[in-house]
Amino acid sequence: MSIVVTGATGKLGRLVVESLLSRGVPAGEIVAVGRDVGRIDDLAARGVNVRHADYEDPRSLEAVFAGADKVLLISASEVGQRLHQHRNAVEAARAAGVGLIVYTSAPNAGTANYEIAVDHRATEDLIKASGLPYVILRNGWYLENYTPQLPTYLQYGIAGAAGNGRFSAATRADLAEAAAAALTTEGHQGRVYELGGEPFTLTELAAEISRQAGREVTYTDLPEQEYARLLTGAGIPEAFAALLADSDRAASRGELYADRTDLEKLLGRPVTPLADVIRAALAPAS
Repeated sequence: MSIVVTGATGKLGRLVVESLLSRGVPAGEIVAVGRDVGRIDDLAARGVNVRHADYEDPRSLEAVFAGADKVLLISASEVGQRLHQHRNAVEAARAAGVGLIVYTSAPNAGTANYEIAVDHRATEDLIKASGLPYVILRNGWYLENYTPQLPTYLQYGIAGAAGNGRFSAATRADLAEAAAAALTTEGHQGRVYELGGEPFTLTELAAEISRQAGREVTYTDLPEQEYARLLTGAGIPEAFAALLADSDRAASRGELYADRTDLEKLLGRPVTPLADVIRAALAPAS
């Protein structure tokens, strides 16, 4: 058996490879693919097949997909480029005749209207139209989107445009483990999984940080455009700031919420609690 993990040089992809290894998949049956393969030299040293490919280079994709039984297509991160890059990957997988394609999508991508969901929904449609056996993993937001901002939250509080909308964020490790489960166990073909962690509002996030830090942290809700201006004023590029504000607006409409059922089914255990993640992030470095 051969399992190809695209985006293996990124944080999620590396964790998927590690999870496959921990599940007993022989290193020689894993193909870790990325652009900057020097970042995963350590995986090569452990026997993982490390290969270079680029979503912009269809021939490189065809080469790494050749002979693959299963492919994990980790979604591209370049806004505005994602759909055609995904099309290259899906067409290469179809040409290679892979046995299963597993795709990391976005929350409620089939019905949601926030900007990030649009490309993911189109990619899901491409995959379904390809005729390839597939599994769709609609990954919730990463909890790691929030933990690096804890110093800022403690100093200034949390701002956003999500109202009382809930985010079903999960750890990258949980989502990586779920992907590894979809790649190595049976009964997932043709399924679309909504992978949500423990849901929280930004007010609840502020309260949990306050409880653990012993310092009051508040959440300030802003209109979408005002929040986007706040982000650009903090140095975030305008297009990305608009994307973040749009995602908060989606949360306010319930579009970033998913219950924990699907994720816990794939994990075979409860999701990692928000409180545990905050506790670890606040702990002093040893």
